[in-house]
Amino acid sequence: MKKMLVLLPALLFFTTMLVDAQSKKAVASFAKEVHDFGKIKEADGPVTYQFEFTNTGGEPLIISNVATSCGCTTPNYPKDPVLPGAKRSITVSYNPAGRPGRFEKTITIYTNGDPDIYTLKITGEVIPKEPTIEDMYPNNVEGLRMRSLQIAFNNIAPSEKATQTVDVVNSTDTPMKVDFMDVPSFITVKITPPIIPPKGKAQLTITYDAAAKNDWGFVYDRLGLVINNKQLPGRLSVTANIQEDFSKLTDEQKKNAPKVEVDKAEFDFGTIKPGEVVKYDFVLKNTGKSDLIIRKTTASCGCTVANVKSKVIKPGESTTLSAEFNSAGRSGTQSKTITVITNDPNNQRLILWLKGKIAEN
Repeated sequence: MKKMLVLLPALLFFTTMLVDAQSKKAVASFAKEVHDFGKIKEADGPVTYQFEFTNTGGEPLIISNVATSCGCTTPNYPKDPVLPGAKRSITVSYNPAGRPGRFEKTITIYTNGDPDIYTLKITGEVIPKEPTIEDMYPNNVEGLRMRSLQIAFNNIAPSEKATQTVDVVNSTDTPMKVDFMDVPSFITVKITPPIIPPKGKAQLTITYDAAAKNDWGFVYDRLGLVINNKQLPGRLSVTANIQEDFSKLTDEQKKNAPKVEVDKAEFDFGTIKPGEVVKYDFVLKNTGKSDLIIRKTTASCGCTVANVKSKVIKPGESTTLSAEFNSAGRSGTQSKTITVITNDPNNQRLILWLKGKIAEN
């Protein structure tokens, strides 16, 4: 009887502990919550670390999701329940490609445990790789590599000549003869040397004569390449924005400059039937003190036509710009623009809008 009285408290204690353990929720106990990769080389590719954990709770641990703070970080985690006392791991990979310098990324784990959310962290420093020819000159035409296939001159005065020089590379193992085709008269192109040695560089020099172009606003032209006598039409594009430079005007000149005003910069034609043609007259007025000159009008779409009645508007006078939008072959919401280039130093580029909707058949 005495033995039973002695054993009874011990039995009650262990029974209580067992019940507590069985009722305790799942717990993910991580051996380590932060891992520092130290210095890693971008050229070596992704690095990986396994965060080990034990379910120290009394119920199976279920990981419902693992989210990362960056697409450069990829997790891999157990999809099946982790039984009490079992050890598992969450594998985290980090891709350093294109990410030089220090990094710190978080991994958020969603579970049925207590707590239900855990946060891990990886840190390190990426040593950038040496850029390759392909990295520095990503555009490739028959082995001739360039940083860009577009030569952009940005703003050029209408009487100006502008020149740009760009490097090109022969990425092949044989000499490369380079020439050009379909070059407009207002553009000159020269390559030095004309025969590029294997893996060698050359300089491409392009000169743009805005006066010879005799145009206004944003202009676009295409040139062809001839590589080792092989003709490659339209491979290079040359762009420019031809506009007047008013930055050197005196205060007196600014005071006496023309000034363009429009009665209505936006016309909403509402809802029209398919194929219907919309017409509207914008009224342009010169409220300045010298002649207003309409240099050019350009529509954003071939479906839109713009004609100005008079290109020279005296001070205090007005003219009309007749706009026409043809909805044939189009549907849904429409927003078309007409760009008016003027000699107003404060409004060289006036934008007019035609907006509306084409009803469904």
